[in-house]
Amino acid sequence: MRTVRAEIAYDGSRFHGWQRQDGFLSVQGAVEDALACLLETLVTVHGAGRTDRGVHALRQVAHFHVDTRLEDDRVRHALNYHLVDGVVINRLETCSEKFHARFSARGKRYFYLVATSRFPSPIGAQFQHWTNQSLDLAAMRDAARRMQGTHDFVAFGNAGSVRKRTVRTVHGVRVLARRERFVVVVQGNGFLYNMVRNMVGTLIDVGRGRRTADTVDEALRSGEREAVGPTAPACGLYLGRVLYPEPTFVGRDRGPAGVPGVFPA
Repeated sequence: MRTVRAEIAYDGSRFHGWQRQDGFLSVQGAVEDALACLLETLVTVHGAGRTDRGVHALRQVAHFHVDTRLEDDRVRHALNYHLVDGVVINRLETCSEKFHARFSARGKRYFYLVATSRFPSPIGAQFQHWTNQSLDLAAMRDAARRMQGTHDFVAFGNAGSVRKRTVRTVHGVRVLARRERFVVVVQGNGFLYNMVRNMVGTLIDVGRGRRTADTVDEALRSGEREAVGPTAPACGLYLGRVLYPEPTFVGRDRGPAGVPGVFPA
């Protein structure tokens, strides 16, 4: 019996969130079902976070215990064979038995993608939010800077999850703009339920001129949910990375024919 951790990517539009739920397809359930097919026993998978329905992941991290002589790479390939469409195990490695995907984490990084074309794209609507209104980028960046630091973020949380403490440290909020799209990158030591989506909804409202950057200061001071913008749709949100104090999944991923991709000789 050994502990392994896995880096998992998934299309959130195909699943009813991360957490296993009877009668619904979830990412946790899909991975556990694949493990049951491979090992012929029930295995509990522990994720770093419980993403909601429609939220995607590029590098979710999970851990579980396996009793097999198969080496890590063989386990990964076998699991991907048994997994349903829309989820893939990118990396897998044996780790310390003390490692816990959730409790060992020191922070997370999220991305939120917004398309700003005049008309919505006919391709990939489930992977991005869309608005065709003019946005004040400078005002949005001003508001984003005010979200950084250690604050009581109760105003930016929804009532779906009861937490004893609502103080969080946000290490950075960046608004990166490109032609006909922008992405909001948020990194912190932890987040309340829907906190990132409420932060993005507030930034978009500031960009539209419906609110000012001072709204952020008022929300952090008052703790009133009405002081912030609406919850941005789940389709634009990605769990980009889970941060740990130890290196995880180090080095290039190698396959049977070497490192995938095109590299100089």
